Amino acid sequence: MEKTTSQKIRLGLFVIIGLLIFILAIYFIGNKQQMFGKTEHLKAVFTNIGGLQLGNNVRYAGINVGTVQEITMINDTAIRVDMIIDKSIFKNIKKNAIATIGSDGLVGSMIINIVPGKGVADFVEANDVITSFNRIRSDDMLTTLNTTNQNAALLTADLLKITKEITEGKGTVGILINDTVMANDLKKTMRYLKITSQGTSESVVKLNQLITNLNKKDNVVGVLSDTVVANKIKSITINLEKSSREINKVVENLNATILNVKDGKGAINYLSNDPKLVKNIDSTMTNINQASSRLNENLEALKHNFFFKGYFKKQEKAKEKAKKKKN
Repeated sequence: MEKTTSQKIRLGLFVIIGLLIFILAIYFIGNKQQMFGKTEHLKAVFTNIGGLQLGNNVRYAGINVGTVQEITMINDTAIRVDMIIDKSIFKNIKKNAIATIGSDGLVGSMIINIVPGKGVADFVEANDVITSFNRIRSDDMLTTLNTTNQNAALLTADLLKITKEITEGKGTVGILINDTVMANDLKKTMRYLKITSQGTSESVVKLNQLITNLNKKDNVVGVLSDTVVANKIKSITINLEKSSREINKVVENLNATILNVKDGKGAINYLSNDPKLVKNIDSTMTNINQASSRLNENLEALKHNFFFKGYFKKQEKAKEKAKKKKN
């Protein structure tokens, strides 16, 4: 049975539409996998990739820029991931960028996020290995939570034991809670402490007032706090210290002189220690006084003598002239 023309046209359209859909699918898949654009390789080393697979997306600052091309196990603690990145993005990625593995949403596939680094750095080149950061995995979080739950259970058991002993009146806390006499004593003690605290507060206020008054310049402490007065007192103290040293020197010299007078063989020691010489000196002074009085009598007699009377008158006239000139 031969096909009609309409059937042939329908068949041709179906084939063409299917071919177009296939080409579009290839284009979108290839575009997503960076198969048709210019790409370069960028690498990172992780200790655990957490289920990352070939073909998973690579994002830089939240933008899809490439895919995972190869995953290579270097050793038991290092896994190298080879990424295909759009070449035009290389001018934005710096060498201090950090690669991390995350999930695309809550239950999505794993992806690699490249986070821009801080500071100034050169841009990456083809086949560079950037720094990686391993985030905490869900298994590690569950292990930590399990350990925390176990510790919480132990703490809860101990807390129940402690509260039971307290309610039964065991231990210091239990006695304090259940003993009414001690509770009253504590209440009185707290009241006395409150009264004491109030008194202390009042004393502190009075002390502050006293200190404020002391800082005023109308009292001794206030005057002493003045720098000018302090400098004067300092200079007076220094002068007193110097005077004290000088007085000590004078006293030492005087003591030495007294010792020399007492123990020496000079005239002063001789005069102070020989009684005969003292008597002779007394008699000599008596004779000198007598001779002086006699001499005065003789001079008075000469004044009245005829031969010397004119001389003494001339002397008196000369003295009167000298007095008049001074006046």
